[in-house]
Amino acid sequence: MPDIELYTTKFYTTCTLGGIIACGPTHSSVTPLDLVKCRLQVNPSLYKSNLQGWQNIIKNEGGVKAIFTGFGATFIGYSLQGAGKYGGYEFFKHYYSTWFPNLYSNYSTLVYLGASGTAEFLADIMLCPFEAIKVRQQTTMPPFCKNVFQGWSKIVSKEGIAGLYKGITPLWFRQIPYTMVKFTSFEKIVESIYSYLPTPKSQMSMLQQISVSFTGGYLAGILCAAVSHPADVMVSKINNERAKDEEMLAATKRIYNRIGFMGLWNGLTVRIFMIGTLTSFQWLIYDSFKAYVGLPTSG
Repeated sequence: MPDIELYTTKFYTTCTLGGIIACGPTHSSVTPLDLVKCRLQVNPSLYKSNLQGWQNIIKNEGGVKAIFTGFGATFIGYSLQGAGKYGGYEFFKHYYSTWFPNLYSNYSTLVYLGASGTAEFLADIMLCPFEAIKVRQQTTMPPFCKNVFQGWSKIVSKEGIAGLYKGITPLWFRQIPYTMVKFTSFEKIVESIYSYLPTPKSQMSMLQQISVSFTGGYLAGILCAAVSHPADVMVSKINNERAKDEEMLAATKRIYNRIGFMGLWNGLTVRIFMIGTLTSFQWLIYDSFKAYVGLPTSG
């Protein structure tokens, strides 16, 4: 592969493509887990376990394909989000460290937090419409639409474009802390792993470096799943229950008064498994892609 100069347009384009490859396929591959998780967040008594949920869905909703409800919206939405998140993170990390070199030298954690938070804020604007469609598909029985395009059309015809973005605020509250923890803890965990290994990173094989990325990604995934879970529950409920003209704050207060603090943690075990696995494989794919095109691995 030809050399790619760091921090050029080609570099950021390559990282953006890596984000698409890392996020779209991984998020959509766990659609069956996500389907059960979202339904349990809306109705905790619906299924006793993932297995029972899948059996029930397959039996009553049209076979095995039914457990992949929301696959299309997930694939499109998280491909766009991955592009903005990974490409944006590389851009803003370099931008902030260049503009605030003393901050990066002495407080690199703040740069990681700022870069990841900024990137996710922008990425969520692309993700939100498809997240709205996915959540409505997964939490209504039968699903309110057959595919992404029908879902988009039905929401816009009834609620306008605003209907696709009515969950943007809780999405930011879920995704921005999630990504800030995901990227910052990954950077710090990987730094720590390399500091304990007897061989310097520069002398390690690509397979060894990518193994470090996979391990760091899984541990980071557990942390960010826990941090962002209450907002994840609220995203599902607001997209499912918020009335057309209801204020966001009023909807949030009404839902919280009904489910209470403990209700914000419904489905946490499933999400930790799902997000830990997702995050580790995303870093594995992203860094494998970077190594393939001749870029250094992350961390």
